[in-house]
Amino acid sequence: MSREYVTKEVEAIYKDKEFVEPLNLAMAAAWIMGNYKGLNLKVLDLKNQSSIADFFVIGSAGNPTQARAMAEEISLQMRNLGIEALSREGLKQSTDWILLDYGDVIVHVFHEPARTVYDLDLLYKNAINVEIPESYYFSTPESERKGSSDDGRNYF
Repeated sequence: MSREYVTKEVEAIYKDKEFVEPLNLAMAAAWIMGNYKGLNLKVLDLKNQSSIADFFVIGSAGNPTQARAMAEEISLQMRNLGIEALSREGLKQSTDWILLDYGDVIVHVFHEPARTVYDLDLLYKNAINVEIPESYYFSTPESERKGSSDDGRNYF
């Protein structure tokens, strides 16, 4: 999956009129996590639950390297949109929980075993779960799909 593809998809989600700001930012982060094979993704609507943020994006990774890659890609893509994080925690050192604070949206990337320890899902159990479209989970660019190219890359 190329960086250009990710950038194009994130921009399309961010500009989608279906998602009012800051939900568009949350959904763009969820798409990135889903395409980096994140596990158990959730977007929680906290507008009526907490003054901390309007939305939490929560996802897990199979290992700390995958978690860091997801968080770094989210940071890069948000920066490309002109959005700078207010705070980044856990990104520089090896940790089980990375937090990216964009003000109205806070992104939590967990190494899977740590997610049950901190259990944000239970802490915010009364929050509204925003439905994440199935297409947000690991999509392949059209140019890389089987049968869509004659460049010799179709091995099957």
